[in-house]
This record gives sequence, C-alpha cells and structure tokens, in this order.
Amino acid sequence: MKADAPDEKGVPALCRFSESVSDILTSPVGPPWANRIERTMLPVIALVGRPNVGKSTLFNRLTRSRDAIVADYPGLTRDRQYGQGRVGPRPYLVVDTGGFEPVKSEGIVQAMAGQAELAIEEADVVLFVCDARAGLTPHDARIAQRLRVSGRKVFLLVNKAEGLSDVAKAEFYELGLGEPYLISAAHGQGVRAVIDLALEGFPEEEEDEEPEDPDAPKRLKVTLAGRPNAGKSTLINALIGEERLIAFDMPGTTRDAIKVDFEYNGRPYELVDTAGLRKKGKVFEAIEKFSVVKTLQAIDGANVVILVIDAKNGIADHDAHIAGYVLESGRALVVAVNKWDLMSEYEREMFGLELERKLHFLRWARMIRISALKRNGLNHLMKAVDEAHAAAYRKIPTPKLTRALLEAVERQQPPRARGGRPKPRFAHQGGSNPPVIVVHGNALEDIGESYRRYLESFFREKFDLAGTPLRIEFRTKDNPFVKDDKR
Repeated sequence: MKADAPDEKGVPALCRFSESVSDILTSPVGPPWANRIERTMLPVIALVGRPNVGKSTLFNRLTRSRDAIVADYPGLTRDRQYGQGRVGPRPYLVVDTGGFEPVKSEGIVQAMAGQAELAIEEADVVLFVCDARAGLTPHDARIAQRLRVSGRKVFLLVNKAEGLSDVAKAEFYELGLGEPYLISAAHGQGVRAVIDLALEGFPEEEEDEEPEDPDAPKRLKVTLAGRPNAGKSTLINALIGEERLIAFDMPGTTRDAIKVDFEYNGRPYELVDTAGLRKKGKVFEAIEKFSVVKTLQAIDGANVVILVIDAKNGIADHDAHIAGYVLESGRALVVAVNKWDLMSEYEREMFGLELERKLHFLRWARMIRISALKRNGLNHLMKAVDEAHAAAYRKIPTPKLTRALLEAVERQQPPRARGGRPKPRFAHQGGSNPPVIVVHGNALEDIGESYRRYLESFFREKFDLAGTPLRIEFRTKDNPFVKDDKR
C-alpha cells in the first residue's frame, strides 16, 4: 500500500499514527533512560531578588550572552535559566530566576517562588540583587530573611547604581547580610570585583584537563514549539523527571527560551522550551514580541523540532503556520499530539480528519500521540526524534540516487511540455539538514510541481527520509547545438 493511501476503513495516511493506542498509552518512561545529566563541579551562582531589579541583565553580562530577555517590565523571567561564564581561570554556572516572593503566595507567583527556592538549594553562592533607585523595600527584607537561614554564601548587590555615591547603599546594611556592593549590571560597573569575591576559595580550572572525546555523541538540540498552553513545559518536565519548568494552566506562562540538558539511552540532548506562538494580530505586548523572536531563533538553531498540538482543543490555523515556518527553515520535525488520553473515540476520529485537512503538507512527519501529564508515549516520541535527526543527516551515494531516479522515471515519466518531454539523467546529493537532491538532465525547467512531489515521495520511500523536509533542485544541461544569438 502506498504511503499516502487510505486504509481499509478509508482513513487517510496522515490520520494514522505510528503506534497503536494501547502501545503508546502504556509505554513506560523513567529510569534508566530519563536520567538528568550529572551537575558538573563548577561553582553555581544563583541570582535572586524581587521583580525588575536587573537579574536578567546581570545574567547576560555574566554569561556574555543575550539568552535572557531583558525589558523594563516586572515579572518577565519565570523559569530558571542556566548559563556558563568565566572570570580569568575560574569558570562557573549562573542561574537566573524570576521575581522571588518567599512568603505564602498562590498561582503563577507561587510557581515562580518554587523555581527560585530550587535555585537557592542547588547554588554554592547566592547574589541577592536589589535596586538602588527604588531603595530598600519590605519585599527585599522578606527575601533577606529567607536567605539568612538558607546556609548559602550570600552577596548583597545594589544594582542600577551608576552615577550614585556610597550613600546609596547605606540603608541596605539594615538587611543584615554584610557589606552591600554597588554595581551596574547594564554598564558592568563593579560586577567583576563582586564575582572575584564570590569565587574565592573555589579551585581554578586545571590546565591539563583531558580533551573532549571527538567520537563522543554531540548534544542533539530539540526545540519544542506550538501554541500557548499546548503542554510544552509539561512535556519537558515529564522527559527529565522533575518540575524543572513552570507548568501552569494559563496561556503565556513561558516567555523565554529555556534550555535543559538531559540524557536518553546514553545520548545527550538539549531541550529548548519556547513561548507559545500566537497569531500576529494577537501579539500586543512588547514582551510577547521578544518571546516570538526567541522562539523563531530556537527553531532555526534546532536539529529537530517537536510541534506540540493540543488535541483536546483541536488544530488551529496557527498550528499550520508554525509547521510552515519549521518547513521553511528546513528543520526535521516530529508532531506530538498531546492530551490524547482526554479524548473520546469520536473526538479522535474527528481529530484525524482535521489533521488530514489542515496539516496535509506534513505527510512526511511522524505523528506521535502522547500524554505529557501522565508521561505516556514518551519513549515513542524520543525514538521518532532520533529517526528524524538521522534522516535529516543521511548521506546517499550518487550511484544509488541515480538508480532511484531512473527507476522513478521508468515508472512514471514527466509530462510533455512545449512539444518535448523533460529527460532527467542523473542525481546527486547537494546537502544535508534538510537533504537536498540535485537532478540533472535536459529541459528540466519544464517539470511541474506535481512531478516534483512525485519524485519527493519516491525518494522518501526509497531512502527512508521520514521526519525531515526534502528539497529537490533541477539543473538543465546546456545544449551545445543551440546557437548564441548575441554573436
């Protein structure tokens, strides 16, 4: 049966999934494959403070990156964001956190406080960031009380102090955390001196450190994309086996692109959680516009993209727009149909028809039904990710491609055009990720889009290229017998 042919019940191929429901909804996930990567012996520095005091600006300076979104907007950061930096011979890990409210709270504020608490627990040094312009606040006092009993080494930083004298730090002695240090994260004032103090006592990096094994597998970058509230953060938490990201029943919870490292079957991965993409007309806040840019950058930098679809709420046109962007960027793709366990048999049938109608251009992508909340189907999902990555980087010898091309032409020749028939002669691979197949011959400029799709389908089936876009280029050989009219 052809890959796109309906089955005996008349269900189109795109509506059929790779595994049975019983296999997927009973597939285990957990140890030993879902182990997180052991934390390195680098000192860990956590940035803690109330909202909008400049923690993300300081994070970007310490990591010499632009990984954290920075804007004059309170509560922008919510999840923990990790980065690596270095001062002279001393490398370190730095953790950015959201606005910390240590007293009893609820909703998204409580979830953000939980993330900050975890950062404090795993930190060797805590940098408590306050705002010199706003002065000492009761909120700062509550955080200081929590840090005094944490048992961690704490440095009190008074940020936004550019142009201010030492008088600006006087009131912060009241917190009882020792000497306040005036800094300016935006301009770099005083930052180097504080980090030198924070890293005192930690060993310097050894010069004779063993080089990395060139044969070791490289970390596979997997970006999760989709609409808001589709379950992307919940899926990452299920994969790594801990509440690493805030998963809240509210669209727009994730605003930044958060990177998480973990291992599966001995292979290292970097999972990137992204902000949910909404329709352009519904993106009003400047913060959301920054989030969209970060999401598109994460898709461009990925090896494989997992498009997470909320099956319970159906497929929106915007899901197709996101898939179209992934297709244009040439990234390998796996579609994770989440919340499948919440649907009735009738809803599943209707969803299959909707899938065929709105995502018909993704016939080449694997569709995996999962339940991120119940951690069902995740083994099949990671297997599909590996297969899609392998297909995107597959090397196909020229003789095999040429034989496959001639076999495809013998089975179905190109339609006639302008009184003649295009004649494909041979093919070779012109690139990977996505695979590019270059077809040479005569009069190939007359080949239409339908025959291009036929060749694409034929090559996919012949060389097992499911899970990755495939691009076919036609190059016509110049006819030496055509006279040059310009002579």
